[in-house]
Amino acid sequence: MPDSRPQPPPPSSPSLSSGAADPAPLLLCGARLTDGRTVDVRLGGGRIEAVGTAGSLTVDGTRGGGTRVDLAGHLLLPAPAEPHAHADTALSADADGPVSYDSQDVRRRATEAALLQLGHGATALRAHVRVDDVTGLGALTAVLQVEHALRGLTELTTAAMPRVLTGVAGADGLAMLRDAVKMGASVVGGCPDADPDPTGYVEAVLEVAAEHGVPVDLHTDTADPARVARLAAMAGGLRPGVTLSPCGGLGRLPAEAASRSADQLAAAGVTVVCLPQGGCGSVDRRGTAPVRLLRAAGVRVVAGSGALRDVSNPVGRGDPLDAAYLLASRHGLSPEDAYDAVSTSARAALGLPEVRVEAGFPAELLAVRGDRLPAALSLAYSRIVVHRGRVVARTSAVREYCGSTTTPPAEPGRGLPRQGRGEAS
Repeated sequence: MPDSRPQPPPPSSPSLSSGAADPAPLLLCGARLTDGRTVDVRLGGGRIEAVGTAGSLTVDGTRGGGTRVDLAGHLLLPAPAEPHAHADTALSADADGPVSYDSQDVRRRATEAALLQLGHGATALRAHVRVDDVTGLGALTAVLQVEHALRGLTELTTAAMPRVLTGVAGADGLAMLRDAVKMGASVVGGCPDADPDPTGYVEAVLEVAAEHGVPVDLHTDTADPARVARLAAMAGGLRPGVTLSPCGGLGRLPAEAASRSADQLAAAGVTVVCLPQGGCGSVDRRGTAPVRLLRAAGVRVVAGSGALRDVSNPVGRGDPLDAAYLLASRHGLSPEDAYDAVSTSARAALGLPEVRVEAGFPAELLAVRGDRLPAALSLAYSRIVVHRGRVVARTSAVREYCGSTTTPPAEPGRGLPRQGRGEAS
């Protein structure tokens, strides 16, 4: 397996550049689509310009030439998006003592985490960041700096998470939340379960969201049906919308109560982000949201990663394809529905435009070695990531076997038997 520590691509690399807003045309050659077709895909101006049968397209040379990328042996998919990350605490599990919120430490961790998740394929990322009496606005400032620094490589947005918003203690938190939005946080959120008055907390967040016209993204266990009903009633009229996660408490409710809560969330237009890889430190981490029940009720269910190697999940991988794999293997979703939960539906939950491998759609793509989606979700080691029409990340994996009478013969002159082509993986 390749080194798991992500490295920024060298500026001189022709296919991994992070510079121009209008990149040279790019031709993806011989990619397999989920419908079985093998195609060429031409990208330009950050969008898909054309899709044709393999060998039928050429690189448009009218804008300074272009680049060809051989995707033979790869499945081409809409790129995933990460709707639930914690950039300020990511990669802190090995720290001695409490998590450091020093600006330099937060910037370093947030940058490495965003690049790691980009390497997995997530070209868009929503990072939840604490703003409270412990961290102040320092962690948010650091993550906003990372958002600016990585522009062109990945689309990072932030959700501000205050600790307490009600009573005398909540006055400072409410002022800090408003300041966070003015600074650039594009989503307001937090954890109402941790406030002495959860309903009051939700009311405060919704008020700030309505004032500034931003979405709401709340951490809650949803284990109390009455509280779910109140939240759904309050959230129903808010635009651009309300997202809840991880909602594992719904799975612990009696079937009738869980079904009623799911219906209420669906009627309110609430999106649920489940965390099949494990929860995060903000809420009760027992179990995963009842995905099939929520989908049957008409709730838009998407999947996120949650903790990425922090104290609440020291082995969190932050890989959307892992989340899709778990939805298929443990929650009974088809591979197609499972991948939709981390790609098309996840992008919609983040307010991003739809991506299809068709002309006119945004060039946000992931190529995974394999020819069928089930295989890609099972063994998605080698990946090529396209953001805004440029290849921004590559992960290559070549498996080798030692000599044995039970293994296929090695290629002449190449030593050990191999799986995967290092030069194209």
